[in-house]
Amino acid sequence: MPRGVRTSVRSKMLAAHLLVVAVGVVTLLLAMGLTAPNLFDQLMTETMGPQAQGMGSMMGERMTAGMREVTAQAFRQAVGVSLIWAAGAAAMTAIVVSIFVSGRIARPVRSMALASRRIASGHYAERVQVEDPDELGHLAANFNEMADALEAAERRRRELIGNVAHELRTPIANLQGYLEGLVDGVVQPSEETWTFLLGETGRLRRLVEDLQELSRAESRQMSINPKPIAPDRLTSLVLARIGPEFAEKGLTLTVVTGSRLPKVVADEDRAVQVLGNLLSNALRYTPAGGRVEVSVEHRDGEIVFRVRDTGIGVAPEHLPHLFERFYRSDGARSRAAGGSGIGLTIAKALVEAMGGRIWAESPGPGQGSTFSFTLPAAR
Repeated sequence: MPRGVRTSVRSKMLAAHLLVVAVGVVTLLLAMGLTAPNLFDQLMTETMGPQAQGMGSMMGERMTAGMREVTAQAFRQAVGVSLIWAAGAAAMTAIVVSIFVSGRIARPVRSMALASRRIASGHYAERVQVEDPDELGHLAANFNEMADALEAAERRRRELIGNVAHELRTPIANLQGYLEGLVDGVVQPSEETWTFLLGETGRLRRLVEDLQELSRAESRQMSINPKPIAPDRLTSLVLARIGPEFAEKGLTLTVVTGSRLPKVVADEDRAVQVLGNLLSNALRYTPAGGRVEVSVEHRDGEIVFRVRDTGIGVAPEHLPHLFERFYRSDGARSRAAGGSGIGLTIAKALVEAMGGRIWAESPGPGQGSTFSFTLPAAR
């Protein structure tokens, strides 16, 4: 933060304190000047009155008036000198206290200003010290929370760039190698070669489409048209699309729904997309002979969809990160198993856009996992 701005803040606070002191001193002087003489004369008259009557009317009045005048003049001088000294002492004390108080207030503000400049220049690990549990302390704590969010966003941005580059590198390298082989005559044109090249271009296309969909979902630019839908209809649509694949792999797929379920308020296509993504993950990570169960229930004004599997499971330390872009772990997602790594991220954005929540649970590796999401129930 520029020094001029910092000095201006402290000088404004100091000036405000001194202004309060000055107003107080002026008010005190005016009040003393207006009330003290009359009050003093009244008290002197009451005090000297009986003595003056005993000395005779004319002489008593002259002595009383002269004594009152001399005493009043001495009183005013004493009060004036005392007020001057008192005002000077009060001003000096106010200056010292104001410097101390303004420093206490300006220090955390100056620290946050310096930290904000460092964060703006790319040092996202910068934090400020939370000194007191007051408004400035809350401001410092909120500043640190903001810095944490910015650091996490920057980390995800770098990971996203690296992951996108990695995802693009493999199919591009394959395409380049086969095309160079075709040009040099090393690779002979065949149906198998063209099928492989077509598959690699399809992989690139799907990745680009997933990235575009993720961008629209996270920026809330996707069209969401919620309407009341029967939960059974959603499960039926998904099973009609992906059910045969479970039978081909030798997996047992069951559906368990509660009785008299209310309708769910959701976009039909997006809800089917989310449930289909969770079932695709269960299909991909459950070995042959395993079981997958889809359950639907009504709870606390929400419709809860669950997809349980007996697959490879997820370690506890990976659960909080499953919905991050391109996140993979040995037990959760592997490139060898396929997938772009952003399907769960898109599902999370879609569920939240429809007013629901999504989360994952797993006892541990090799013990299966459960992915659940909620959507608001129709009233």
